[in-house]
Amino acid sequence: MKALVLAAIQKLAWRDVPEPTRPGPRDVLLEVAAVGVCGSDLHYFNHGRIGRMVVQYPFILGHECSARVLAVGSEVARVQPGDRVAVEPAVSCGVCDQCRAQRRHTCRQLKFLGCPGQLSGCLCERLVLPEECCFPIAPTTTLDQAVLVEVLAIAVYAVRRSEVRPGAAVGILGAGPIGLAVLLVLRQAGIRTICVTEPLTARRALAEKWGASWAGDPYAADAAQALARREPLGLDVVFECCGRQEAVDDALRLLKPGGTLVMVGIPTVDCISLTMDLARRKEIRFQNIRRQNECVSAALELMERDGLPVTQLHTHTFSFDRAAEAFDLVANYRDGVVKALIHVGSRVPPA
Repeated sequence: MKALVLAAIQKLAWRDVPEPTRPGPRDVLLEVAAVGVCGSDLHYFNHGRIGRMVVQYPFILGHECSARVLAVGSEVARVQPGDRVAVEPAVSCGVCDQCRAQRRHTCRQLKFLGCPGQLSGCLCERLVLPEECCFPIAPTTTLDQAVLVEVLAIAVYAVRRSEVRPGAAVGILGAGPIGLAVLLVLRQAGIRTICVTEPLTARRALAEKWGASWAGDPYAADAAQALARREPLGLDVVFECCGRQEAVDDALRLLKPGGTLVMVGIPTVDCISLTMDLARRKEIRFQNIRRQNECVSAALELMERDGLPVTQLHTHTFSFDRAAEAFDLVANYRDGVVKALIHVGSRVPPA
């Protein structure tokens, strides 16, 4: 079958790769429909690694995807051939201490699509996953929309872990797909004071359209003063969604005493420093976010029942043979891109 592989830093190439193995009793054979280009994919594309996860070339990238069910194992009950599904890219063992503690996302034996040393990615025509990774979508939900469920699930999880309360003043540093999804979930939860920093004009405009009470360029000379004037007591919760040292520095300054810093972004460096005198005197609470945990169903419900406009994250679409252009576009932040999707296979995914 056809696959797009990362052959070297910033070099993608087409390969014919073996078909996936036949599905086991609880497995599902999937025909990949659409794939989203994620920030973590770009880490591997640009740097060949995220922390200890180092690419061994060639490697198939991609973990945000939707698919059609081609075949199922004898014990599968959740889906049947012909179903359209959103895909949970994390495969957990279900028996370790973490899984038993309802922390499947930190499973001791976790395997993740498009993660070096774990599973090949979904930029290929077909793959096999356990049935618990397959979530049927409503007839009115398109396969393009289903790709965005992974982004929305991370946002749902981040907001849950923040323990944000009604009436809180909240900051979001970075309005990429994750930051904008966090904004949507916060608004759905009734949070009205949401201040966003983002250097890209188009993304600030989208944040304002979706209900941010203030959006500014973090690199503008008066940004910090403008935000301080707006929220003189400081912010209750800040979601760091860009993985940058200066954003962490800003968060510590913006938070009020007793505030919470939620670390969602993935840094390109191994170490981020903290001004501990400030963090300690304010008694800042730190909450790291590791992908998401059991939030796919909640994300689907927000999209399908509550009509969250998460589909507006999808700004660009590419055919499979133009997938390299999608990576180049997103890596260079061109043309107002927020989320680029790649259509895999011969059929058009939204059908």
